[in-house]
Amino acid sequence: MTTATVTRTTTTTRTASPATSATTDPVPPLLRLAWLASPALPIGAFSYSEALEAAVEHGLVHDDLSAGHWLSQQLRLLARGDLAAIAQGIVAWRANDEPALRDLARWLRVTRDGAEARLQSEQMGQSLLTWLRAQPMASPDQLARLSDCGEAGPAHYAFVMALALSTIDVPLEQALFTQAFGWAENQVQAALKAVPLGQTAGQRVLTRLAAEIPAAVAEAVSTPPARRQLFAPMLSILAARHETQYSRLFRS
Repeated sequence: MTTATVTRTTTTTRTASPATSATTDPVPPLLRLAWLASPALPIGAFSYSEALEAAVEHGLVHDDLSAGHWLSQQLRLLARGDLAAIAQGIVAWRANDEPALRDLARWLRVTRDGAEARLQSEQMGQSLLTWLRAQPMASPDQLARLSDCGEAGPAHYAFVMALALSTIDVPLEQALFTQAFGWAENQVQAALKAVPLGQTAGQRVLTRLAAEIPAAVAEAVSTPPARRQLFAPMLSILAARHETQYSRLFRS
């Protein structure tokens, strides 16, 4: 078997149709991806800077170069953490793998190491779930399983997003590309306000992040569940300091 044949076989596996035959979605898949990554999606992502505002307050971010460096590091953390969780969640939702879904829900719950991170993940998850229930995407059985797997608390954002993306008939990598770019857009918009930056400077930052997203997606896809991690103690300290900051634009 040639290398080209192996590549084609792998791609075919990743583009398997989602297991949601009980629903019929009139919106084309690429439009669904754009919709789920849009800053206009009513889940409140624009209200969180994810400690970027605290980094500005403490002088770690002060121009487009430092903002680009900060967000590049954040993208790497996203790749091995929640983006990897979304990738594995998509696969598990499509395969109806309930043990994997329960493990993922538990991991998302216990890895929020601060009140701000937990609030963001839960609030965005619940807002996305409200939106998803109004769309012809997930089946009633999947929505019921989402609540069951959430166990002791609200379903977290990555868990609900994985379900939404699993219903769209697109390759796994495409789903992750749009999610990573949507995150980058939101964070650059936060930098425009918090640093502050001009629009042209913001586009320079976004250009850097867009160039780094393919590597981040590749890392997310290749990260096994046992190697997912969100350990970033200095980020957690900054997030905690944000709570007592004199002036704040964002919730985190």
